[in-house]
Amino acid sequence: MTDDDRESAAVGQLSAALTAESASTRLQAAMTAGTHPRTAYVPVLIAQCRTEPDFSVRETLTWALTRHDPQVTVELLLPELGSTTAQARSQALHSLSKIGDPRAWPAITTALLTDDDTEVARAAWRTAAGLVPDDEKGRLAEVLSTQFARGDRDLQRSLSRAFAVLGAPATAAVEKAATYPAPEVRIHAIATAHVMENPDDGFDAAVAEAQRIVALRAAPRTGE
Repeated sequence: MTDDDRESAAVGQLSAALTAESASTRLQAAMTAGTHPRTAYVPVLIAQCRTEPDFSVRETLTWALTRHDPQVTVELLLPELGSTTAQARSQALHSLSKIGDPRAWPAITTALLTDDDTEVARAAWRTAAGLVPDDEKGRLAEVLSTQFARGDRDLQRSLSRAFAVLGAPATAAVEKAATYPAPEVRIHAIATAHVMENPDDGFDAAVAEAQRIVALRAAPRTGE
């Protein structure tokens, strides 16, 4: 058997294992692919990311991709960001975040940062905050500020964490949002400012304090 034959057989075995009905079998296959990386595994792993239903398996697929040559994985992951399948976009972003290659930054578009799919947007925020060059942090913060008050508490926490990663260059965008007419936007922005200044404090406590501040500012003053 030639080297090409052996590689083809290994890829075939991985493909078969990743399509097994058992999640534990798929997880073990992804683990093996990361432990013994082969360049030919990368397209197979990415393809499985698009459809894998099990969270633990998806996390292991991402880990396996980080074990391969980033020169290969990044180039193959970038086209996934334009996929019509939301899971393909979110998993590609997640993997790019873990790889941390700055070549991915230009591909994180406003469309991804404001994606209708919650998980895509969340992954885009995290990835962008980690990869953005210093001189573009302010512009990124302006885009992210359009997402204040979006979704549930957990999603809002994710956005605030992205702002915390950006740090001082994001302050102006947060302060501007804190004066926005919609109270829910003001609350989220004020809570975000608190998280940025006090990263060890919990988000729920920051929101409660922000709600108190907004309520006090809206209350009529004595004698009016």
